[in-house]
Amino acid sequence: MNWLSSRFELARGGSTQNMRPMEGLRGLAVFLVFLVHYVTLVQPWVANSPELLGLGGRLHAVGNTGVDLFFVLSGYLIYGSLIARPQAFGRFIWRRFVRIYPAFLVVFAVYLGLSFAFPAESKIPGSALGATAYLLQNLLLLPGLFPIEPMITVAWSLSYEMFYYLVVPLIIWALGLRERSPAWRAAFFLGLSLLTIAYCASYGGHVRLIMFVAGILVYEALPFLRAGSPGGTAGLLALLLGLAATWLPWGGPAAFALKISILYVTFFVLCLACFRDPAMWLSRRFSWTPLRWLGNMSYSYYLLHGLALKASFLLLGKLLPPGGHEAWYFWTLLPLMFGLSLLPTAALFLLVERPLSLVSGSGRDGRPAPSLSAKGLV
Repeated sequence: MNWLSSRFELARGGSTQNMRPMEGLRGLAVFLVFLVHYVTLVQPWVANSPELLGLGGRLHAVGNTGVDLFFVLSGYLIYGSLIARPQAFGRFIWRRFVRIYPAFLVVFAVYLGLSFAFPAESKIPGSALGATAYLLQNLLLLPGLFPIEPMITVAWSLSYEMFYYLVVPLIIWALGLRERSPAWRAAFFLGLSLLTIAYCASYGGHVRLIMFVAGILVYEALPFLRAGSPGGTAGLLALLLGLAATWLPWGGPAAFALKISILYVTFFVLCLACFRDPAMWLSRRFSWTPLRWLGNMSYSYYLLHGLALKASFLLLGKLLPPGGHEAWYFWTLLPLMFGLSLLPTAALFLLVERPLSLVSGSGRDGRPAPSLSAKGLV
């Protein structure tokens, strides 16, 4: 246990109580993302069961919210660190690059090698010029915000993250937000969210960017709503409501904007409930050590788990070819595949992400682990 603790604890050796719920929320987020890929890959084994296929579709929809929860947490942490004190833009961006690229480049190299080893599965264009352009686009994290298919399937979200890293310091500087009141800042970002929702509902667009703003609003609201902020029951109900909203049957840009808007509100309530009081029962549930450790390695898991799952299902196909199987198979295979996906992703975390992107005993960007209390991100 001490060996695991020394390698998977990040929040000042686990002593910073109010970092623990955030680590657990990261663990929840990455498990939700796992569900997306699990139900996609297990389909051939349950193809004869309409009930399981329907359940898989609902789990897939729920799992997609994991990325949105990551965006909220990033919005909270990054905005809090920037609004608390001035930072040199170049130094801030360099820290973000160091945080993202070491693990990304290793996984990128693995995908590149597999693309050459299995050309039928490769996404790389056949021409030299097309291949060079495609690889550069992926290295620059352009897929996602731009209509480019990512080589690493999940890497589309990194373009959203990088966009946020580049834009939010400029907004803070251009509008002098450090000199503005919290109420003014909250009103500005709420208005920005509403305009984005209205535009994307009418014309389409990257409405999921507002999830970063939900995290910003958590940061601004927390110091003033502690006494009257949502409790654990409200936080849990908000989480369940947000996940259930993904099952709304409507389609089109307006419906998608509505679903994201519901997540915007419910994840705001969830995070506010978890961060307001580390001793509250919901915060303690999200402080469960295995969940926190999963959250601490969530970036490595996020990048590599899809490939690990695909390899596991390919091996399963040799041992147990797809066909009609009962529900027990669907549920028994889920924890097995999750456990198998932990092995290579933990190795990536321990061998690459932690030593190169994280400093032992420090926060996730190499500085002392931030507090989630008012103005505590420095």
